[in-house]
Amino acid sequence: MLTRVVIAPSGFKESLSAEAAADAIAAGVRRVLPDAELDLVPLVDGGEGTAIALAAATGGRLVSQPATGPVGETVGTHFALLGPGQDTAVVEMAAVAGLSLVPRGLRDPGATTTYGVGELVLTALDLGARRILVGCGDSGTSDGGAGALQALGARLLDEAGHELPHGGRELSRLHRIDTAGLDPRLKDVELLVACNPYNVLCGERGVARVFGPQKGATPEQVEELSAALENWASVLARDVAAPDTDLRNGPGTGASGGLGAGLAALGARLLPRFDVLLDHLDLDARLARADLVITAEGALDHQTPRGKVPAEVARRAKLYGRPVLALAGTLGEGAQQVPGVDACHGILPAPMELTEALVRARELLTDATERALRMIVLGTRLPVASGEAAGTGTADETELPGTGTADETELPGTGTADQAEVSGTQRPSSVR
Repeated sequence: MLTRVVIAPSGFKESLSAEAAADAIAAGVRRVLPDAELDLVPLVDGGEGTAIALAAATGGRLVSQPATGPVGETVGTHFALLGPGQDTAVVEMAAVAGLSLVPRGLRDPGATTTYGVGELVLTALDLGARRILVGCGDSGTSDGGAGALQALGARLLDEAGHELPHGGRELSRLHRIDTAGLDPRLKDVELLVACNPYNVLCGERGVARVFGPQKGATPEQVEELSAALENWASVLARDVAAPDTDLRNGPGTGASGGLGAGLAALGARLLPRFDVLLDHLDLDARLARADLVITAEGALDHQTPRGKVPAEVARRAKLYGRPVLALAGTLGEGAQQVPGVDACHGILPAPMELTEALVRARELLTDATERALRMIVLGTRLPVASGEAAGTGTADETELPGTGTADETELPGTGTADQAEVSGTQRPSSVR
């Protein structure tokens, strides 16, 4: 029987946190395999939930405070101090400048700001942090990190010497950056950015063109914002960054609407987010003990291999030969070609409005998990009529990856079919 299932999902944007997604999947697994040992590993990618997850994983604490939100209004937010020493702070940009904090009627990425990110960094410095990790993801901004630099003391000036207001659109008028007022403590702190290295600031794959439409930009606004960020990169490189720093196309410079570029100009190191974040969760050791790995995210498509949670989970699981099932709110082009994912399953049983799907995400994910797992169990019991099973022995052997032969009907990494304990009560789907 399947005895150990690792559940390692990301969150579903604007509907489920990673923790809630893991709980929903676990509920579906228990309907089919009530006696299985479940290891829930809700994963963070720098976006929503990162500070809370890392504080819990390291025995740290959350620091709550008000700060400037993405549309300029004060919001309640937080950052984390990690571990017993609490000299490492985690600033989750989504907690103060995330898309979920931008009302749908105000979603204009040319107007939103990362000013609150800089305010959280200052508070972390006040509390004695020696290392500050900024998590990038789920942003509602495209200001290149300009707001964060303003909060940290930089003055962004137009040709007449007037300070620019907040928003990426204003960067088209930027003439020079006055760094005299930058907080001097920044020179003595280790500043790290956990980001997706595939995201760059400028060019055809620049952040405005790739993510601007998701944040509410029209095609005209996308081009306007792209030009503004080109100017930002030029002035930032000239007035702030160290020589030879590639702010236009360096890996991660486009993270969180270009926040990566702004912080890189201050000397921050931009690091692949999973290399930074997952070590705190001991993910590899937990995957190695699994019989089945289930991961999930809001969408599975051609962008998934470009730094998304399911692709990273699958890559690591395959180091130990573990089978991977991926669940997703939507399956787009390329969903079947994500390396390391053995099977994928959409959670929607029928067409429905996005608003309904967001509200019902938890039950949909639980039901989909149950359906997918019952198919897996059924598949292990089917005989192969003739010919050679793909990638295995002959038909009468029908060996599953990492298991015994067909007459044993063994589930991956488990016992034989007559041992498989599967709940006989199938609950009807909540959707007809």
